[in-house]
Amino acid sequence: MLSVTKYFHDRLVLLLLSTNAFLTLLTVLSVLFRLQGGSESFIVQYRSNLGTSAFEPGSVDQILMFMAYAVVIFGVHTALSWRTFAIRRELSILVLLLGTLLLLLCVIVSDALLALR
Repeated sequence: MLSVTKYFHDRLVLLLLSTNAFLTLLTVLSVLFRLQGGSESFIVQYRSNLGTSAFEPGSVDQILMFMAYAVVIFGVHTALSWRTFAIRRELSILVLLLGTLLLLLCVIVSDALLALR
């Protein structure tokens, strides 16, 4: 129980958790607001080696996976960080930083694909 209170009193951990929560919320809201356009088909992949047919169309379900991915990444990295904090603080912070990187890439990729529709 002592490690739980130490975990939530660490300022760097709280900063990274807040950043990850913000990026998760940003991903979810940006995907939801862009889906209100009513289009049935979205571009879900870009393959630069295919030439003129580089854009792969997909459905709304595939775009909604960005939201699920962001929530899963946030949950898994938070749980892993919490579990590793008792072992080593630096490892816990590294796990949160890697989660921040993945969430940032998720925001960038989802916005880029939704801008192409």
